[in-house]
Amino acid sequence: MPDEFTFLTALRAIATHPAAAGLADDTAQLDVAAGKLILTSDTMVESVHYRPHDPPESVGWRLAAVNLSDLAAKGATPLACLLNYSLSGDAEWDRAFLDGLNDALTTYAMPLIGGDTVAMPAGSPRSLTLTAIGTAPARTPLRTGAQPGDTLWVTGTIGGAAFGADGQPRDLARYLHPVPRVAEGQALAPLATAMMDVSDGLLIDAQRLATASGIAIHIDLNAVPLALPGPVLDAACAGDDYELLFTLPEGTAPPVPATRIGTASPGHGLTLTANGAPAPHPAKLGYRHGTQ
Repeated sequence: MPDEFTFLTALRAIATHPAAAGLADDTAQLDVAAGKLILTSDTMVESVHYRPHDPPESVGWRLAAVNLSDLAAKGATPLACLLNYSLSGDAEWDRAFLDGLNDALTTYAMPLIGGDTVAMPAGSPRSLTLTAIGTAPARTPLRTGAQPGDTLWVTGTIGGAAFGADGQPRDLARYLHPVPRVAEGQALAPLATAMMDVSDGLLIDAQRLATASGIAIHIDLNAVPLALPGPVLDAACAGDDYELLFTLPEGTAPPVPATRIGTASPGHGLTLTANGAPAPHPAKLGYRHGTQ
């Protein structure tokens, strides 16, 4: 049976922030300076968000990274996090997971201050949840702020974590070890009219931004920066990029490396062009739970 005491002992070794109080209480307390708290929570389920044979260290890193990416999209500074963990019954896997998680938390200065552990029935898939807390200035860019006339940009490259025809990630390192754009988000937040991270696919996330802002978004597929050579639609519909997608007022240059890929205009929805001509939507714009 999973040993909760042993796991909590290992967890206390990385939950060293004073707010955690040695994980001896059911709550954590944080003192916060002027500004606002940004909170986000992501769950990763075995065989849904990661492969059962993925290294546990990478699962721990990725769980932190996907939450940090959400904080980055608001220009937030990581403050702390809480972990909800289903004990696997494999102490070696649990320990390696914590090593990867701690690596990410240390890298991005996001201390673990609490959470919960549960034992799952034998044979159940692992389910892992991290809730991240950040601080940000009074103004943070939401998905709802894009305006007609804005320009559309994306950081980094797209499609590196996509799975190829062989069923393997095209760039294994990028899939296992995504890099959240925390510093870039902080630099962009004062200027961006809208911002979100690209987690489910560039096209589906651009459509979500358009819907939230009540505008139309046009993307030039030839402008999409590809991580690797290949069909642009395959890359633009793939998930796990964790880049930042954002809009800026016309004439405003981003303060970080980024690629202009489109524009916002009156209307609604997403339109695509390739080689100067309208391009049809693919059958699926990206990942949606319950539709795969």
